[in-house]
Amino acid sequence: MVDRLHTTSADALDHPANPVTDDQSEAQVVDSARQIVTLTGLRTASAGYTLMSCKDRDDPPYQGAIYLTFALPAAARADAYFPTIAATLATHGWTERLPPNDHEFAKSLSKDAVTMIVYLQSEDPGLGVLRVYGQCRNMNNHRNDSTAWIDITDRLKAP
Repeated sequence: MVDRLHTTSADALDHPANPVTDDQSEAQVVDSARQIVTLTGLRTASAGYTLMSCKDRDDPPYQGAIYLTFALPAAARADAYFPTIAATLATHGWTERLPPNDHEFAKSLSKDAVTMIVYLQSEDPGLGVLRVYGQCRNMNNHRNDSTAWIDITDRLKAP
């Protein structure tokens, strides 16, 4: 009883309610990324998926994560394009969050416990980056998995 009264935020991370499977972790972020690409018309150049630890490098819980690059439209100005992406998603239930301060023109939004961050790639101003992160609820043992990303580009092309 005392333990329940004095739980810490780490306890929620160590013991998430309703753990999910590997397939559920993947579906959560792939479905969200597909929705983002479809609604905004992002021209996907490449996309990768991985499970990553929410605690440290190796230990559960894990979350699904996507790293997607896309080409900006030829006439698009980044200072106007990224707010347009955010506004489009907001009309479909995404909530804008504080932007990450390490990327110019970055926007951060969330919906259904999924977080997305979109920003201009600093090395190539003609490319943007979309990162999508799912919930930290996968308790499967992935300590010995390779950390390679799985190419999912074909699953995230705009229709």
